[in-house]
Amino acid sequence: MSKKFTTSSGIEIKEVYTQPSGMEELPGEFPYTRGIQKDMYRGKPWTMRQYAGFSTAEESNKRYHYLLGQGTMGLSVAFDLPTQIGYDSDHELAEGEVGKVGVAIDSLKDMEILFNGIELKNITTSMTINATASILLAMYIALAKKQGADLKQLSGTIQNDILKEYAARGTYIYPPGPSMRLITDIFEYCSKEVPKWNTISISGYHIREAGSTAVQELAFTLANGKAYLKAAQSKGLDINVFAKRLSFFFNCHNNFFEEIAKFRAARRMWANITKKLGATDPSAQKLRFHTQTGGSTLTAQQPMNNIVRVSMQALAAVLGGTQSLHTNGYDEALSLPTEAAAKIALRTQQIIAFESGATDTVDPLAGSFFIEELTNEIEKAAQVYIDKIDAMGGSVKAIEQDYMQQQIAASAYQYQNDIESGEKTLVGVNKFNEPEPVGDTVFRVDDAIRQKQIEQKQRLKEERNNAEVTLALQELRIAAGGTANLMPYILTAVERYATLGEIADVLREIFGEH
Repeated sequence: MSKKFTTSSGIEIKEVYTQPSGMEELPGEFPYTRGIQKDMYRGKPWTMRQYAGFSTAEESNKRYHYLLGQGTMGLSVAFDLPTQIGYDSDHELAEGEVGKVGVAIDSLKDMEILFNGIELKNITTSMTINATASILLAMYIALAKKQGADLKQLSGTIQNDILKEYAARGTYIYPPGPSMRLITDIFEYCSKEVPKWNTISISGYHIREAGSTAVQELAFTLANGKAYLKAAQSKGLDINVFAKRLSFFFNCHNNFFEEIAKFRAARRMWANITKKLGATDPSAQKLRFHTQTGGSTLTAQQPMNNIVRVSMQALAAVLGGTQSLHTNGYDEALSLPTEAAAKIALRTQQIIAFESGATDTVDPLAGSFFIEELTNEIEKAAQVYIDKIDAMGGSVKAIEQDYMQQQIAASAYQYQNDIESGEKTLVGVNKFNEPEPVGDTVFRVDDAIRQKQIEQKQRLKEERNNAEVTLALQELRIAAGGTANLMPYILTAVERYATLGEIADVLREIFGEH
């Protein structure tokens, strides 16, 4: 019996494809399968971002200046775990975690140091933050105001996608209802005050990192997107306005053609979803997305092999039409990336952009019988999941019933079984492996930085006007108990140098914890 070939999502791959799809629309035309711009990278390349943040704001600031000097076109900020879940560095639960997986930000003072010497009006910044997104965005806006930037021109993205936290990642604080309120408050506030800011980056990345297939990543991400659209509409927001500021964040793994087809299917499906929900403005129908290469595909064994993996994944993202891209460092299965690894990751993007020829034409693989049919198959398979979620009452209900979590866990279990049985080959791990010592060049964060953060916070509390802070927090407490948009109150508290933990604790008092 001949061997059966499938994608990572189980879609069977035929030996040969002989029928074209009959697709006639051009790039830049609904439903945007071939790209959201008619000229794509011939007009301008994707934004090359490098995800960075570690230790103190001072140390991360040095890395940002280094990356900007190497040709990075936008910054992407990683925050440490206490910052993500609303604890200051001196909280007992922050011990051992300060500055480890990202930069520690306790107050506006840290944000000022983080971007010292960097004009926010001249860059775009992506911030991977969810439960405390409103607070970190307020800090960024406060800093931009201090720099004299025009908030109407300020651009960047906050992830702000709490649904995938419940489904796959776990850095949530509040119950789903209040969390969705904070998100839609951000939508509403930014549409008036910071209109060029992308108010949510609906993330499939972490769903995939948790073990989903490519099809599940696509389906669950778009289902969450629908939930955000409906929540905003229920608040009275115009889909033709706020949907323009939604963006997506996808993973890119090793199955080269499946990933390209996934991105093409995503655009087509989102265009139809938004249209059915009332979007008539083409800009509100277009799926714009950032891609990061697959962290879970990196191996601690033979880490230099990861340079090849990242290169393939980055090329797939470009051929799939990404708007911005982050390439992982080859050593990230061992530690945070060293400067050398970060530079090679950036050079990978630059070689694709300026040497490969992949940017010379739009949707280079269009018309490939294989790509066109695979795009159709992925769309079909993803729609089955979305229909099930719709029948449950949408993403929030599906998450509350553990549907997404169970599906992701089953896929992760199957993948691990396939690796351990040898059904799937992982070069350097279960095949072509060899004994090798772990090098000494891994990046390490000094545990002493927690004490530095504690001392800085103590100085801040001595220098700030604590009566003004108390008043701002009380006004936030009252507003949270009502129905007012909370962003102005959070911004006021931030500008008076209330700490992230103080603000998050006020909201914990009113909203409770999940």
